[in-house]
Amino acid sequence: MERALRAYMEVLRLVRRLPPETRGYYSKYARENFVNYRELDDPSSLPDLLRRAYSHSSWVLSKYSVDVSAADRLKSICSCENA
Repeated sequence: MERALRAYMEVLRLVRRLPPETRGYYSKYARENFVNYRELDDPSSLPDLLRRAYSHSSWVLSKYSVDVSAADRLKSICSCENA
């Protein structure tokens, strides 16, 4: 759970790097996704969800021409070295 909360906080930090008009949408999107998976039936699926959070965050950053290396901290939280 702690790892998921750290990932969520880092995603919100990344949202602040996006253009102002998109921040509300992406912060709400992140919250909804983290809340939806708050109670996992299978805790072994957490690494896959965190990898997906990193992958999607990287895609959004590149979509708005933000340096994807900004997500390096999220990558280390998610343990996504091979992503």
